[in-house]
Amino acid sequence: MKTADIYLYNRILNKHEGFNMWMAFPGPESFALSSLGFLWMFKNIDEREDVNIEAVYSDTAVTRFNPTELGLIGYSFSLDTDFLTIFSMLEKYNIPLKTVERGEEFPLIFAGGPVVSANPEPYADFFDFFIIGDGEDINSQIVDICKNNSDKSKIERLKLINELDGVYVPSFERKVVKKLTKRLEECIYTPIISERAFFKNTFILEVARGCANRCGFCLASYLNLPLRFMPYEDVITAIELGLLNTNKIALLGAQLSAHPQFDKICEHIYQKVENGAEIEMSVSSLRVDAITPDILKTLVATGQKHITLAIEAGSERLRKVINKNLEENQIMNAVEVAVNAGLKGFKFYGMIGLPTETQADIDEMLALAKRIKDKFKGFNISFGISTFVPKPNTPFQWCGREETKLLEEKSAYLKKEMHKLGIEVSVSSAKWDYWQAVLSRGDKSLGDFLVEVYKKGGKLGAFKSSAKKFNIDTDYFALENYSYDAQLPWDFIDIRPGKEFLIKENERLIKDSV
Repeated sequence: MKTADIYLYNRILNKHEGFNMWMAFPGPESFALSSLGFLWMFKNIDEREDVNIEAVYSDTAVTRFNPTELGLIGYSFSLDTDFLTIFSMLEKYNIPLKTVERGEEFPLIFAGGPVVSANPEPYADFFDFFIIGDGEDINSQIVDICKNNSDKSKIERLKLINELDGVYVPSFERKVVKKLTKRLEECIYTPIISERAFFKNTFILEVARGCANRCGFCLASYLNLPLRFMPYEDVITAIELGLLNTNKIALLGAQLSAHPQFDKICEHIYQKVENGAEIEMSVSSLRVDAITPDILKTLVATGQKHITLAIEAGSERLRKVINKNLEENQIMNAVEVAVNAGLKGFKFYGMIGLPTETQADIDEMLALAKRIKDKFKGFNISFGISTFVPKPNTPFQWCGREETKLLEEKSAYLKKEMHKLGIEVSVSSAKWDYWQAVLSRGDKSLGDFLVEVYKKGGKLGAFKSSAKKFNIDTDYFALENYSYDAQLPWDFIDIRPGKEFLIKENERLIKDSV
């Protein structure tokens, strides 16, 4: 962090306390400075007088502290392949990758974030402990334990940390770990505004957390239940704070437009623009059936020309299977409202390879695209398509992926047919998504495999050859349909609404549709 950045909290400089820690981000500084969760965790510790915290990124050239001067290192773990960058950073600072190889001279190293909250087991060899769920509050408790017991051995400190709710210590006998769910009593917003951020000089504000729609594949929904909203008054106060320091704001939330006062929030911003304020506002993707003229009026007035909408599947049948209860007339109505409001285009997010999908569902996505293009000439539409990846703690966690070759054939077909329609489409790599599924549903047996993948460069060939070397049946993790009574690596994590509910939801969505 540099002095040119704008700090929206009372930063304490020239601390003289002896407890030092790193908050580490497995990516470049620009990405970290646009990561709301990472920045808020950093800010909460940086406000303390008794802890020296340093932010470290994959491209950090020089650090203030050496690893042997640290009592703690915390990693943000948001993407399945973040382990590659984490390993690289550990090696950069001469820290052994595995916990069993790190003596008392090294700090305790932990991770938090959606990947390890859902299933930490593939990474159990590399971290002393994991935070499961919302970590805003427990981070400070962990710092207290490590600071107040710095004269004790690692194992003694880990025993104290293990007593906390929401913590998993892989080296101890496994216990049920309850996922931490924070009551949103304060607005979470960008505490540091920076020109060097990926989203330059942008004030990001969390308006809602969680999603009540509960799409069958969606980890972001199930991991963050229940749906929680920031109070309207607090949102407005935070927006005003942001606008004192920048004219760029971004509203964040998986179900943003479901906020009971979202129209009022938009109206507040719109009135400021009408009164002469130059504001650039962006939003995370909106739900199709929640788009209103007032919302889009505000987006257009604040410079938005395109927005993203998640429809997930082309046919109404398949949307019902995944619990995306969205009818075509609602999609067409959303486009019409957008055209009338002055937007230039939509980007639709979708998936292929979803459970029960048929060729007819793929063709229906093409037909929908054609109907939109034919009816709303001049309105730009594009599609971003990914392949289905089964995620832990969702109703589709028991569902395997389709074979990579079949998914690549579907991908090629979509690209060819969309091209004929003059519609831009991007499709994620089915090969990479396969390995994402392996990591997503993997277990402790993957430890040496992950090290080998890293040592071989982390490309697709490295994954394949490393699996062969250690004789790992990766198809089991990626393609297999699991039975309901199968013991899953993440079963020890207590995440509401619970496994029995997920089974019933899987039966309701998939079995009832067949």
